[in-house]
Amino acid sequence: MSDFGESSKSVDPEFQDFLQLEKQKAQVNAQIHIFNELCWDKCVDKPGSKLDGKTETCLSNCVDRFIDTSLMIANRLAQKLQQQQ
Repeated sequence: MSDFGESSKSVDPEFQDFLQLEKQKAQVNAQIHIFNELCWDKCVDKPGSKLDGKTETCLSNCVDRFIDTSLMIANRLAQKLQQQQ
């Protein structure tokens, strides 16, 4: 009987790629959830039946800045990794 360590070596590379992609999707969804919470707390004073223009603009700008910052950090890390190789 083989242990888990041995069986994991024979995992299909295509399946590993699929798992990696699903992990990345989960990380993106978790990040979006964090953005939503932070921006909601920052922009929404009191929830109503609909958002006013000021609140809508604040939420949009807030999420955009978080996404811009995350992409900048990811790109910078990718550059650093390429330089180290």
